[in-house]
Amino acid sequence: MNQYETVFILTPVLSDVQMKEAVEKFKAILQTEGAEIVNEENWGLKKLAYPIQKKSTGFYQLVEFNAEPTVIDKLELNFRRDERVIRFLTFKKDKYAAEYATKRRSVKSNKKED
Repeated sequence: MNQYETVFILTPVLSDVQMKEAVEKFKAILQTEGAEIVNEENWGLKKLAYPIQKKSTGFYQLVEFNAEPTVIDKLELNFRRDERVIRFLTFKKDKYAAEYATKRRSVKSNKKED
């Protein structure tokens, strides 16, 4: 199994419930394909660097997971088919990126405890 990280941007016209529903849909796709979700972060509504589909903001979502390479094709196909997703990026983490992500999560959890 490889370690992956995907960030996708959802259209800003969604309600909070619709946004969470979309995120759950993609997590469910990963889980049914046998992926193990390691971390999930909702970065919230952010301004885009440039307009996409005449929208200047979007809901950012990060999901880190362990999966087989075949899962990525199915996930990205669903990203392309879903009109709520305006951009996505999935990449395979090397060992250094995986170590950094682990450290970042531990620092973040320590800040929450304070």
